[in-house]
Amino acid sequence: MLIRKLNAEEQPPLQLLLLADPSPSLVEAYLKRGQCYVAEVENCIIGVYVLLQTRPETVELVNIAVDENQQSKGIGKRLVYHAIENARLLGAKTIEVGTGNSSVGQLALYQKCGFRITGIDRDFFIRHYSEEIVENGIKVVDMIRLSLDI
Repeated sequence: MLIRKLNAEEQPPLQLLLLADPSPSLVEAYLKRGQCYVAEVENCIIGVYVLLQTRPETVELVNIAVDENQQSKGIGKRLVYHAIENARLLGAKTIEVGTGNSSVGQLALYQKCGFRITGIDRDFFIRHYSEEIVENGIKVVDMIRLSLDI
């Protein structure tokens, strides 16, 4: 598997990005402000993430997603570690990530990669999304914020 920065002339893998965030307008905004990286196997994109500079010495990992047919193979963990290394190369001291209160698998993944819960953005998904989101049978309401000092 190769993880690389998306070339300027390439179209971002929107279908994958929308797995992580169902709002096309928010995804487009992230893409304009951030750096998009893709994971490929045999020239087929199977994973993606975006890094955003949010504050001095701080980046946020957003829109991390793995093709549904490729999940549970360690690809997400490799993408997270790749993002951490890229954050270091960008001079960041902290990398942050946020996920829904119902995102049990993602919460486990981030913590396995060393992230710690730093806060809860109450009602985030109610404020920022017009349609209700349900995941794992749980209504997505709050964003769980995590960070890692690097």
